[in-house]
Amino acid sequence: MTPGPGLKAFQKRADGVLSGLRERGEWKQLQVLDGPMGPAVRIRTEKDGRATFREVLCFCSNNYLGLAGHAEVVEAGLNALRRFGAGTASVRFICGTFTPHLALERTIAQMLGVEAAYTFVSCWNATEAIFPTLCESTDAIVSDELNHACIIDSIRLAGAIKKVQHRLVYKHGSMGDLEARLGEARQAAGPGGLIWVVTDGVFSMEGSIADLPAIRRLCDRFSAILVVDDSHGTGVMGKTGRGTHEHFGMPGNSIDLFTGTLGKALGGAAGGYLAGPRDVIDMIVQRARPTLFSNALPATVAASAEAAIRIMLREPQRVAKLRDNVAYARQKIRAAGFDVLESPTAICPIIVGETAKAIAMSRRLLELGVYVIGFGFPVVPEGQARLRVQISAAHEHKHIDALVDALKKL
Repeated sequence: MTPGPGLKAFQKRADGVLSGLRERGEWKQLQVLDGPMGPAVRIRTEKDGRATFREVLCFCSNNYLGLAGHAEVVEAGLNALRRFGAGTASVRFICGTFTPHLALERTIAQMLGVEAAYTFVSCWNATEAIFPTLCESTDAIVSDELNHACIIDSIRLAGAIKKVQHRLVYKHGSMGDLEARLGEARQAAGPGGLIWVVTDGVFSMEGSIADLPAIRRLCDRFSAILVVDDSHGTGVMGKTGRGTHEHFGMPGNSIDLFTGTLGKALGGAAGGYLAGPRDVIDMIVQRARPTLFSNALPATVAASAEAAIRIMLREPQRVAKLRDNVAYARQKIRAAGFDVLESPTAICPIIVGETAKAIAMSRRLLELGVYVIGFGFPVVPEGQARLRVQISAAHEHKHIDALVDALKKL
């Protein structure tokens, strides 16, 4: 069957976009892994129509605590798979709530020191649920300019669904600019309108961290609600890995609403969550479209994630080793002559400039046996492309030394 005229027109348009990406050296190549995630991974490649495999060091994973392949995490998932099956086959409010969901949500709430938590199939879904569900048209939302795309889309949806017109952006990390935007928001919010401030805890492309104490003070001054997405902070920041708020010595209930992921430090499988006051979670359960129209998190993933949290809290030495690895990696990368952004997080961005250059450097590193991804536009602004090196507690110093040796060969 030949494509219709509408599809042909789209294909012509898409071919122009895709050809341009190839010509500019900006084409993203999907790498296929044939084994578990760890400090080294087995990559599958095609050569002359035949599959070949080789092992490379992995410095692009969010497996910050090395728990993705932990025997206890895997076994918890296998046990849940045998007991509860492969999927829920339902949304939560019909028949998709299983006992592992409740156990995981209690554990998340206890980890963060808040009243309640609720899980989703991804943190994207969790974040998407917040503003279109909780906001009204008289509200105002204030967002850091470098917030994750899921936050941006949730705010846009609030505009489309709830007609929230007052959506303000403040300069990244600037408390002065946040204060000014909060002043505007207070003037703009209608009678009974609320102000929402939302920020990443750890910014995924920069490795920078939000000044949560200062943001909390401003939120209190302007009677604003503070929402923190700590997807890259949980398991990384703070003495016990509870997150960016713990890094600053803040109790969990000083953050009004958390979003977070189970797909990074907490086992690395999938899923996300909201955590905070019980009435907020109840609103999400009753009204959020991602809750009402999307299947529940598979029970096997819920069980694995809960096991990962228990291990994290039981073995704080994992978080300590991650901090040691991060400090060692930054010192070595800098000594090799590269410009790596300073941060206490596990994200070490090496700024290289143009997107094609970052992708070419990434490709060459893979040839040298080191797997690092080059990020460019539209993930980061034009001219700020980078190699994003990500460190794990599973890495040893010898792995980091091999990374730096490969970087020197560039």
